[in-house]
Amino acid sequence: MPVYAYKGVNQAGRSTKGTISAESDRAARAQMRSAGIFLTEIVETSGGVVAEASDSPSGGGLNVSFTLPTRIPPMERAMATRQLATLVGAGVPLVEALSALVQQTEHRTLKGVLAQVRDRVNEGSSLADALISTGRFDNLYVSMVRAGEASGALEAVLARVADYLEDQVRLNGRVLSILTYPLFMLVFATVVVGVMVTFVLPQITELLISQDLELPWYTVAVIGFSEFLRGYWWLVIVAGIGLGFLYRAVSKTDRGRAVLDRFWLSVPVLGRVIRFLAIARLTRTLGSLLASSVNIVQALNIARHVANNSVFESAADAARESILEGAALATPLRASGEFPPLVTTMVEVGERSGDLEGMLIKVADTYEEQVETSVTRLTSLMEPILILVMVGVVGIIIMAVLMPMLQLTESIG
Repeated sequence: MPVYAYKGVNQAGRSTKGTISAESDRAARAQMRSAGIFLTEIVETSGGVVAEASDSPSGGGLNVSFTLPTRIPPMERAMATRQLATLVGAGVPLVEALSALVQQTEHRTLKGVLAQVRDRVNEGSSLADALISTGRFDNLYVSMVRAGEASGALEAVLARVADYLEDQVRLNGRVLSILTYPLFMLVFATVVVGVMVTFVLPQITELLISQDLELPWYTVAVIGFSEFLRGYWWLVIVAGIGLGFLYRAVSKTDRGRAVLDRFWLSVPVLGRVIRFLAIARLTRTLGSLLASSVNIVQALNIARHVANNSVFESAADAARESILEGAALATPLRASGEFPPLVTTMVEVGERSGDLEGMLIKVADTYEEQVETSVTRLTSLMEPILILVMVGVVGIIIMAVLMPMLQLTESIG
């Protein structure tokens, strides 16, 4: 059933807003009239498109526009999950807890999704099935909630889901903040060199060419590169876009994705960061699922996608098959050769002690710290390299211009 967010004025003349479920826009307006609310705006918040409608002050016609669905930020999802866990833990019935979330959530898309979940739960659906019906929650989220409902520990599972989402947001934020300065330097260097080559250098080279001087080979090379950029800049852009589409097309095939993932893992320094990040995501997801009473085979089926790397997906598939044959988790992980000895040793210790989920979380914590350390080292290495490259390029341009200028000065003297 569609969910509509509305704004209007009640019988007391005060502004009001909220959400309502109805079969159609007309039914929603009829319900609002019955409740004594004069609508000023009504928006459908569920489904593939969002239809916005508003009444003019004079009671004119209906204006409808269509926009693509808005993405829900991960932090908004994490905060809503944390609040729901708190309300459920305080003994508030699930429907009332969802209604409270709908009222206090400011993000429009999330508000509509929560309203849809509340209505489905109110109709007798389980929370996990209601989440699936919205199409906004991944398999990891739904599986943990389903396990929490089955075990009677929904509050604990929701809190664990919130912890997981917050950890992922925090890790991504730290990595992004570390990479911001080097990326800024790279963009700045590219802009500076581009301006010099396409605008400044041509004005100087016109003077040099007009004097019929014998230019050095490096000056001729720089002038030729400048003329190429000025005349065929569009070709460079088209080539870049074409390579991007080619890379994306190759990465969508199973064989191409496997080759690319293996290549990136073999790149010095960067491959280490990618490997550690995949291990951290895989182990944290697996540990969170096991702690939520999800069986290990199903947990591996879900966690394999979180690594976002076909090499580790294959390792997770092999581990799942080995477990179905009766093996322990540490054995296939060690046999894959993709996990450092620290990981397999800690997993083996966790299996022996009966605290596998706790040990997997510790592995994730360790490798998330390694990711931050490795990214920090990588960026500290990139900064001087970018500066040296920028200085080198600018130096070559200056030398290519300065030497012929000195020749021109000597000839004039």
